[in-house]
Amino acid sequence: MLSPKRVKRRKVQRGRMKGAAHRGNKVVYGEYGLQAMSPAWVTSNQIEAARVAMTRYTKRGGQVWIKIFPDKPVTAKPAETRMGSGKGSPEYWVAVVKPGRVMFEIGGVSEEVAREALRLAMHKLPLKCKFVRKADQETEGDS
Repeated sequence: MLSPKRVKRRKVQRGRMKGAAHRGNKVVYGEYGLQAMSPAWVTSNQIEAARVAMTRYTKRGGQVWIKIFPDKPVTAKPAETRMGSGKGSPEYWVAVVKPGRVMFEIGGVSEEVAREALRLAMHKLPLKCKFVRKADQETEGDS
């Protein structure tokens, strides 16, 4: 699973997922991408499950890029614990994903294979996504 090697602060506040992604919202490395349509916290386990689903389907052909990284610790208190007595200990790591963010990219495979691989990855994630092409984004930028 992905997690930071070291962090400046052990615990962070929850924050809010307001607005759309201004960065990382274009397909850069591959030819096809999986773009978020809604905001969510994506855990390191979900990222890994999506990556495995994609690489399995492509039979390790082509190349997969993961463009999100879980750098936010989420804390949890033990079961049956009374209120108070401070914040819980870090349990897992999440990536904060805003609408418009391209989370995964794939290249070196045909569009049909890429579409199916990204569809399988989509089912592993807790948010609505859509398939995007690099070629479509270039034509949008010109007009």
